[in-house]
Amino acid sequence: MSHFQNLSSPKSEFYYVKGKRKVRTNKNEQGNRSPLDISKQVQLSKHELTNMRRSQVPLIRDTLSQLWESDMLPAIWFIFSRRGCDAAVEYLEDCRLLHDCEASEVELELKRFRMQYPDAIRESAVKGLLRGVAAHHAGCLPLWKSFIEELFQRGLVKVVFATETLAAGINMPARTAVISSLSKRIDAGRHLLTPNELFQMAGRAGRRGIDTVGHTVLVQTPYEGPEECCDVIFSGLEPLVSQFTASYGMVLNLLAGSKVTHNQKESDDVKVKRSGRTLEEARKLVEQSFGNYVGSNVMVAAKEELERIQNEIQYLSLEITDEFIDRKCREELSGEDYAEISLLQKKLKEEKQMRNELKKRMELERMAAWKTRLEEFESGHLPFMCLQYKDKDSVQHTIPAVFIGSLSSFADEKIVSLVQDDSIAAGKQKVDSGGQQYDPSCYIALSSDNSWYLFTEKWIKAVYKTGLPAVPSAEGGPLPRETLRQLLLREDMMWDKIAKSEYGSLLCMDGSLDTWSWSLNVPVLNSLSEEDEVERFSQEHQDAVECYKKQRRKVSQLKKTIRSTKGFKEFQKIIDMRNFTKEKIERLEARSRRLTRRIRQIEPTGWKEFLQIGKVIQEARALDMNTQVIYPLGETAAAIRGENELWLAMVLRNKILLDLKPSQLAAICGSLVSEGIKLRPWKNSSYVYEPSSVVTGVINYLEEQRNSLIDLQERHGVKIPCEIDAQFAGMVEAWASGLTWRELMMDSAMDDGDLARLLRRTIDLLAQIPKLPDIDPVLQKSAQIACNIMDRVPISELAG
Repeated sequence: MSHFQNLSSPKSEFYYVKGKRKVRTNKNEQGNRSPLDISKQVQLSKHELTNMRRSQVPLIRDTLSQLWESDMLPAIWFIFSRRGCDAAVEYLEDCRLLHDCEASEVELELKRFRMQYPDAIRESAVKGLLRGVAAHHAGCLPLWKSFIEELFQRGLVKVVFATETLAAGINMPARTAVISSLSKRIDAGRHLLTPNELFQMAGRAGRRGIDTVGHTVLVQTPYEGPEECCDVIFSGLEPLVSQFTASYGMVLNLLAGSKVTHNQKESDDVKVKRSGRTLEEARKLVEQSFGNYVGSNVMVAAKEELERIQNEIQYLSLEITDEFIDRKCREELSGEDYAEISLLQKKLKEEKQMRNELKKRMELERMAAWKTRLEEFESGHLPFMCLQYKDKDSVQHTIPAVFIGSLSSFADEKIVSLVQDDSIAAGKQKVDSGGQQYDPSCYIALSSDNSWYLFTEKWIKAVYKTGLPAVPSAEGGPLPRETLRQLLLREDMMWDKIAKSEYGSLLCMDGSLDTWSWSLNVPVLNSLSEEDEVERFSQEHQDAVECYKKQRRKVSQLKKTIRSTKGFKEFQKIIDMRNFTKEKIERLEARSRRLTRRIRQIEPTGWKEFLQIGKVIQEARALDMNTQVIYPLGETAAAIRGENELWLAMVLRNKILLDLKPSQLAAICGSLVSEGIKLRPWKNSSYVYEPSSVVTGVINYLEEQRNSLIDLQERHGVKIPCEIDAQFAGMVEAWASGLTWRELMMDSAMDDGDLARLLRRTIDLLAQIPKLPDIDPVLQKSAQIACNIMDRVPISELAG
């Protein structure tokens, strides 16, 4: 059996099980320049930079071989998706990182684990584990994760592919931390890692007492390179932010005094001892939170600095006003020179205003012309086109793409919502002073780097006569335009805004593997000549262009006249000083925005939330805020541990639960704690157990109560989640009915770890019910039975 490296010969080549392959070196050959050198010398477009980076992205095997050759294992390799971690392990199944003795030891440990916990074995990961690689993420059963951690600590696992949740709280010492990307996908699109997130993961590198140095490897991707890496590393750590939040349980326990059901024979002394805290006393306790501790130090200094900056901005703003400049000119120039320059400057201002109006009209006429031409391409072949935009550094980018059609032609709910989004189409703009209006349209194109682009006429540079022919790929099949429309509708619609203007935004979204072959057929712009371009200039647009050019020449001539005046040198010094002051104000305003953002992050809001929650509690009749008398609903809520204690108390005190069997009660409790649990959408043939009709009926009944509480929370600005979800209730009911783990997970649409977490949460809630005050004994007994049934292997072995 071949190894990555023969342990007795440190300089030997590394091998795959399925054949030999030499290690790539990371040294540039003589005469070649690195991508960073090239990008520094030549300003590349986004498309060119992405293609260059894509060609430079190293394979996992090549990176791993470099780590092995450099003696940088064991390593934790961070990949920001469960699926990516599992795929990486599967990709390396034909590689070997363990020698024979280590492999035998792992095999022995696997046998022991299988004998003790047969249902906890992750069969799809066994082959990789025997090679020295494993995955560790929330989709794994906690028992299996503990097993991986133990093997890693013993040196029997060389590489663990993990999600970023492993970056804190688990003892898995590694010599190297590998970060697969500087960005991760979220619901709003691609999100660049913060410095805190990056350094948290990098901090896993280096074993205390073993390594003198820990290594962190950042892998280049098509989206990030050395420039983005430097931006994150050198941007500085973000301030600590308080995570303190008020909850129903906190408010009830801080304010609760005597019970509404207290014994009337109790002495006055006992009643005094049971009196609740006043609001002022509660406020003093809340203000001792970490958020206020940070505020007492950092925020005071930040607010003082912000006030100083704002005062300076206010003072400097007076020095750039027209009145100040006019007064300065009177002081520095002679009366004759001042009169001459003042008259010319007034005229220049009027001419510039006219030039700007004509430029706007020219732009709108250009867009209107494109809109007319693009309507002709809604059927027939798909023309190639060129989009252009300027980034935040004012660098011009051009994008070769193939035109699909207008967004409104898709007639899909997801698309309609995009069309109605004000961030895409900026609304109607006036074409001229005659009152005519122009409404920009939204279009879709697929670029040569396999990205979808959503744009208005503002971003079009050219459209070409050539394109993809309107011929189906198979006889009787759909046309290319219809195929691409269907592929777009399959996407998650996570768009990134890369440019914006008053005429609409330019949005981008990654394509899929299905669109890759289509994007490869988009030619580079150099292969398309100006003769291939579609004529788009209308007569109105040409007239607007001529008027604009004429006015621009007029402004230019007037500037020359001003420069030739006798007092221009003194006047120019005054203008230069104003421009310098403007730049200083811009820097101060940027600093002010950063400070304001920082203050907003660290400013404690706990007391405001406390009062808002108190109003909900008062209106829900759980506690009287004035007398501190706590009602039975409040007693139950104060004793519960959960996300929304008031909602859980409302459900558990409902008499409809008394007639439920233990398994049905467990299903209801599972529906209350299923937040964050997800299905595996890529498992099309998988399923989850459906709840019984009784459980479904109870959940539908409780939904009305939930809506009432949500309305109450919204009225008072409280945003605490209020969950009840029947999607996974059937899985909990099946487990509580005695179904085995193997039966439950067979073709399941849930990950092992997700189901285990859901069942553990349900057991935790059931275990609380017998100890809660003012709960019906029938419900308490049923909860105890359900808890005992559910708390079994492999769930019973979970640590919390």
